[in-house]
Amino acid sequence: MMKQILFAGVIGLFLTLVGTPLLIKLLARKGYGQYIRDDGPREHASKRGTPTMGGIAFILATVAAYFLAKVITGYLDPEADAAPTFSGLLVLGLMVGMGLVGFLDDYIKIVKRRSLGLRAKAKMAGQLIVGIAFAVLSLQFADNRGNTPASTKLSFITDFGWTIGPVLFVVWALFMILAMSNGVNLTDGLDGLATGASVLVFGAYTFIGVWQFQESCANAGTLTNPGACYEVRDPLDLAVVASALMGACLGFLWWNTSPAKIFMGDTGSLALGGVLAGLAICSRTELLLAILGGLFVLITMSVVIQVGSFRLTGKRVFRMAPLQHHFELKGWSEVLVVVRFWIIQGICVIVGLGLFYAGWAADK
Repeated sequence: MMKQILFAGVIGLFLTLVGTPLLIKLLARKGYGQYIRDDGPREHASKRGTPTMGGIAFILATVAAYFLAKVITGYLDPEADAAPTFSGLLVLGLMVGMGLVGFLDDYIKIVKRRSLGLRAKAKMAGQLIVGIAFAVLSLQFADNRGNTPASTKLSFITDFGWTIGPVLFVVWALFMILAMSNGVNLTDGLDGLATGASVLVFGAYTFIGVWQFQESCANAGTLTNPGACYEVRDPLDLAVVASALMGACLGFLWWNTSPAKIFMGDTGSLALGGVLAGLAICSRTELLLAILGGLFVLITMSVVIQVGSFRLTGKRVFRMAPLQHHFELKGWSEVLVVVRFWIIQGICVIVGLGLFYAGWAADK
């Protein structure tokens, strides 16, 4: 199984490095270019017409990398512990479903020439359908230890507290999915910003999946500290998914970094936000995601603060929200903002992984 993690990452990287230029040519030929707001930073006007819907590239590459890694490592062998798992398939399904909602939004914006894309109610309905399907199915398919892909308990680095029940769990899962999707969507305003930040978080989840597998309660008889084990259904397969995503996004970043040849669009941002929430839910690290994905939370909060302040006082806290545009209007170059925000995201990942390890060490 460890080989799958390596193969999935490498294949995802290769497919987007090679496949994204082909998608760029196809989208440019059809005239599927990005709409740019007139009230944004003036420097963004030059981006008008850049091909968008680039999320198609890393969504397809991730799915292909996941299954190709299975084939290469021999999952067809009934004795090989390498077959696709319910947890992995559900997280991939969440990504594809959210990506489809984003694709419809992008398609209407570009092809139908309607700047707002899907109507708000239709877009929300699509997200709710996908999110509810994921949440309900994630409570099914128990393994021989009784573990389902998700748990009805809240989690930080492991499950804690009382069971909240299936109904409240569905509400909680929907909140996470919608919050992260909107967070990534708001972050996707500068070349490579959301893509690079996502790579770092997927790298963290690759590590978390491997660690949880090594310290799984299923192996309690061989662990030096059985009291600190993890009850996660398919941790290593979640690491395969995270690795495929990390590789695919890294290859896409080659073409998405400044000056971007392609944008991910809502197709990509909704898919990435959804899959981040799915990984957190299935790995029992729901609240930890707020730290691991700290940049997305920070940028989302900047919008909440800006809107709240303007409605209550009529004044703006930032020159422009989301936060990255505030610093652009202060005179920072786009590349400077992106690199410094990547550094912030890297710090968030380091802190998050440090807390994850500290939680395990504290139970020793």
